[in-house]
Amino acid sequence: MRKHLFLFAICLITAIGFYNVTLHPPAAGIPVSIAAKNGPRVLLMPLDSRPPCRQFVIDAGRIAGIEIITPPSKLMDYYSQPGNTKALQDWVMANINGCDAAILSIDQLLHGGLLAAREAKKSPADVAALLTFFSRLHQCHPEVPLYAFNILPRLTPPDSIDSWPERKRLMRYSRLADRTALAASSPNPDDLAALNQLKKEIQPENLRQYEELFRQNTQLNKQLARLAKKGIFTRLVIGQDDGEKYGIPNMEKRAIQTYLTVENITDKQVFITHGADEIALTLLAAIDVQKNGRSPRIFLAYNDPATPEYIMPYMAGSIAATAQEKIQLLHGIQTETPETADFILYLSGGNTATLSCRRENAANIKNFIRQGYSLALVDLSEHFAADETLLPLLIKNQTPLHSLIAYAGWNTASNAIGTAMSQAVLFTNGKQTAANHDDWLRLYAANLTFLDNRYLEDYFYLKDSIDGINSSLRKAGYTNVSDLDLEHNYQWANYMLQTAMNRRLSRLKQTAAFRAPVVLSSPDGPAKLYVREISCDTSYPWPRTFEIYLHSTLWLNEIK
Repeated sequence: MRKHLFLFAICLITAIGFYNVTLHPPAAGIPVSIAAKNGPRVLLMPLDSRPPCRQFVIDAGRIAGIEIITPPSKLMDYYSQPGNTKALQDWVMANINGCDAAILSIDQLLHGGLLAAREAKKSPADVAALLTFFSRLHQCHPEVPLYAFNILPRLTPPDSIDSWPERKRLMRYSRLADRTALAASSPNPDDLAALNQLKKEIQPENLRQYEELFRQNTQLNKQLARLAKKGIFTRLVIGQDDGEKYGIPNMEKRAIQTYLTVENITDKQVFITHGADEIALTLLAAIDVQKNGRSPRIFLAYNDPATPEYIMPYMAGSIAATAQEKIQLLHGIQTETPETADFILYLSGGNTATLSCRRENAANIKNFIRQGYSLALVDLSEHFAADETLLPLLIKNQTPLHSLIAYAGWNTASNAIGTAMSQAVLFTNGKQTAANHDDWLRLYAANLTFLDNRYLEDYFYLKDSIDGINSSLRKAGYTNVSDLDLEHNYQWANYMLQTAMNRRLSRLKQTAAFRAPVVLSSPDGPAKLYVREISCDTSYPWPRTFEIYLHSTLWLNEIK
């Protein structure tokens, strides 16, 4: 019996050793110690309190060595509760001194956040007071460039119109109004008849409220554009929130563009782009580009020949058009070959038609990295499904994940494209300006943290975990996962979230794709960085499952 136990113990120890040493060896090298360094300061007034609008910018600022200053949480919005606009304006005035630039959300400063802006309950007097505030802010601090951004209302009616049949009628009305406007000389008779019928079916007050939302926003954007023309704003960006190929938001955008042309206001003064949540991050990257005085050179690659002209859900423009406008917003240059670019932006528009080429796409990406190209991946999915994305195949074919310089696949195409491109621009700028080995370590540590956050949230949560969590909540009787009970199911949802993410992170850490080192060429010579360990803490920032707060910590080892 003892002999059998002894043999069993020997086999067990051997198996454990084989597993830990051969199959999963510890990361080589010595632990990296990274000292903090003071850098420029940028004041940020976020679009709202969600992580993409605030935390993403703070984390990306670390890549560029920029400290991001944000308002206290108690002044900001929280879900349907608007921010304290007067207190936020006072906070900006009190904290802008000593900052190198300011990125300011009009929606937050006027309405108290994006959700509040969709109801547009502010008066002309409120608008006039905000415009006066901007003039006074510029007058008091002319040395601080002011970058402002405002969001066009989305096609979906405001939540205060809560009848679903009425909301569907308004959205159909919006699409038809745009289609008939585009065909003004010879509109489709069926479209005209349907439009007139909808006008009779929609309650007059709801139609008035819906159309007034766009009218007020157009007037506001014209007033803001005049501030940009006067030089009060260094640049104004107007973003288009969730849209479609046809809709009244497109009509508003064309009207604003016509106004800018008539008033001789250039796109360097006022720029119109698709997107909303990612705009502050894109502006941060644009500020960094101007500071460094060198335009980023970007090559666009696609997963399929049809992808450039493909229009993803909630978008009013194609993938190629969106990428090209983000390049323009970032003062970049689109190159004709990858050899002449600072990095490749690989745009994957995953859908049912491209399922069969995913393995080939993943092999192409691995080959680009093997050849030494810097590559940022936009991993989109038409149905927000894991089996339309490339990341699982990159893990399977052992592509070194930490050799990508950026990754994004969350929400809309504009959100993901703007995020990945901004991260890649900040990182490549940092490589050009890093003065010593410590600078390189800070740069890579910040970029790898942002990169792993995107893997964890954009794929492992939004494509792999959220449906299971929502299903569990609904089975327990909590039907509305967009309005959770803070005392009961919200806590349970957070527990399920942390458990699910820890389980997936544990598996990811064991893959060869994750464990592969990244090679850096610093002034002190080449070196390899390994992610020795990673932990993540996750929770829901609002009482809904649509987005998460994610904080990860990386421990790095270096071999010179």
